[in-house]
Amino acid sequence: MACSFLDLAYDVLKQSPKPLTYQEVWQTAREKGLTPKIKTSGKTPWNTLGAQLYVEVRDNDSSRFIKVGKRPARFFLKERQAELPPDVDSKLEKEEIRKPEKKGDFHERDLHPLLTYFAYSNPSFNRGRAIFTKTIQHEKSTKSGYNEWIHPDVVGFYFPLDDWRPDVIEFNRLSDNNSLRLFSFEIKKSLSKGNYRESYFQAVSNSSWAHEGYLVAAEILQDDEFLAELERLASSFGIGIIHLDPADIDGSRILYPARFRESLDWETINKLCEQNRDFEKFLQDVKIDFESKRLHRAEYDEVIKDIAKYIKDKLKIEQGSGAYR
Repeated sequence: MACSFLDLAYDVLKQSPKPLTYQEVWQTAREKGLTPKIKTSGKTPWNTLGAQLYVEVRDNDSSRFIKVGKRPARFFLKERQAELPPDVDSKLEKEEIRKPEKKGDFHERDLHPLLTYFAYSNPSFNRGRAIFTKTIQHEKSTKSGYNEWIHPDVVGFYFPLDDWRPDVIEFNRLSDNNSLRLFSFEIKKSLSKGNYRESYFQAVSNSSWAHEGYLVAAEILQDDEFLAELERLASSFGIGIIHLDPADIDGSRILYPARFRESLDWETINKLCEQNRDFEKFLQDVKIDFESKRLHRAEYDEVIKDIAKYIKDKLKIEQGSGAYR
């Protein structure tokens, strides 16, 4: 028999020894085999659960639930409120600070094929366009002085070869309003309170030359104030943030969109070309494809068809495992 998200949360919290975040509620329900009771077609049901819990506590005075703390917010049953210690908020906050960061047995570069797949196939990001990417090998760069943060991990591009008629593409090439779009990505395994500022401003440094720049992470701390700070940075500096979820790759999404730039930073592009052969060749290949109106896919990162198998074999993560939620 199907049950509601709030009924599921009640069943979990009835047995929980302490308040839980909505992600922990969903993960506990999964571990107990309760999630099949929820009939939903959504790819991120834990977010639906979270939204319903927040609204329920905020708007329903007779709610069965209470919200505890805010770093991050946790939920508990009102009927069990007497079980909570008087200083529960500070205890939970200290527990969150002490919580060790998850360390996957994979390298940052192992995430590149996931980003390539996301850029090519995720409609929330590409809006149905074919966006191709290229890994930039940092070890091929000539670094000195202040150049350490100039190199993006991955670059990408789009132009409408399959979407526009050939004559329109040719006319556009002759005009000032070029249809080519360039993307830049800085990839991290995780974002937490300990590394988010350095990671974000590294992305600002090496991705602001493109039409759109993004900071990408496989794990992002679920903390209300932390996420609000990421949103503030994205709004202030224009570098978007993508959650690349290895446990549900098709559920990966843009948390905060990048600010689109009408013009490219040609000085930085020239500097990148001088310092990194991969980047220079990327621009050469894009130029050749644009002028020939033919895409040479072999020059860019491969879009792996069976991405779930790659994630299982390389990252040791099963789809739907919830390992990075």
